[in-house]
Amino acid sequence: MESSEQQKKVLLQGNEAIVEGALAAGCRFFAGYPITPASEISEILSVKLPELGGTFIQMEDEIASMGAVIGASLAGTKAMTATSGPGFSLIQENLGYGCIAEVPCVIVNVMRGGPSTGLPTSPSQGDVQMARWGTHGDHPIIVLAVSSVSDCFSVTVKAFNLSEKYRIPVIILSDEVVAHTRESVILPTADQVRVSDRVKPDVPPEWYKPYADNNRSVPDMASFGEGYRHHVTGLVHDISGYPTQDTREIDSFLRRIHGKISKGFQDIMVTKTHHMEDAEICVIAYGSVARSALRAVRDARELGVKAGLVQLVTLFPFPRKDVDTYLRQCRVAIVPEMNMGQMSREISRVNQAGCRIVKHNKINGQLITPDEILKHLTTV
Repeated sequence: MESSEQQKKVLLQGNEAIVEGALAAGCRFFAGYPITPASEISEILSVKLPELGGTFIQMEDEIASMGAVIGASLAGTKAMTATSGPGFSLIQENLGYGCIAEVPCVIVNVMRGGPSTGLPTSPSQGDVQMARWGTHGDHPIIVLAVSSVSDCFSVTVKAFNLSEKYRIPVIILSDEVVAHTRESVILPTADQVRVSDRVKPDVPPEWYKPYADNNRSVPDMASFGEGYRHHVTGLVHDISGYPTQDTREIDSFLRRIHGKISKGFQDIMVTKTHHMEDAEICVIAYGSVARSALRAVRDARELGVKAGLVQLVTLFPFPRKDVDTYLRQCRVAIVPEMNMGQMSREISRVNQAGCRIVKHNKINGQLITPDEILKHLTTV
């Protein structure tokens, strides 16, 4: 059946495409606080959300923003916030609350140089390990990275879908270069966008257990106000949501919230490859650096080097199966990052094939260029 809508080719900034992706996925609540280089997301949503019957709130800080997002999601609304490094630091406490209470929501971190106030208008990839481990305790989390304006739309839709499907906060890592790059993109029509929603309970309210296990390890989720009792706490809890000190219940709960990500690993894991069919040397990159890497790979091939690119979209859970496959194929893997080597540690950890890992780290607030990566490709 053909759509009555027409696809639109539009010129968008990365931050604008994140907004379009969020709205297409059904986001109808945003709470946040302005911060460079993420401010355009909140500025645009402050106009577009009310037009769609949604809600925009500028909060007093990022801690409160995350709390409002959790509350909106518990009430049944797809919700998100957007920030950069300093705000991402403030979000961490309530992010942990969202993890233990299994609250679907999306957090966009447009990375900039740090630590502290750092380099407000310069790109960085220094928040990668923070995205995985920033909040305390053993907690499950999904982290995705965008490298183009097109990614900003499609990955944002996927972030909302994964969040709803697995009842988990999902973090999108962008950076200043991606956020402020403008490109022509073709936006899909509404009926071309696959949208997932949380699974509602199919039992009477008196039978409902808000954290009961099932074959997906993802409890059905009723919204506040629908007649289903739902106790929410930041403490480890039993299947009714009440705090527990029962060691069996504690162990079972923590294993379940990790297990749901393990069960969904193939669904969650996304990598993209370019020219890897016969590659002997690969570049493993993510974010804006993946764009530089692709140019370098193409230039290297023109010089006769069998180079390829593995672009990481899912950063955590780390796509070890895909990465291991390409490490076994290649004799050298080059890992360029705008940090001191945060993702290269993960790649080295899963490197069982003895592939040589070459790091290229840049921390001066400047993008890694194709020529810098090409130099490695032609000399290793």
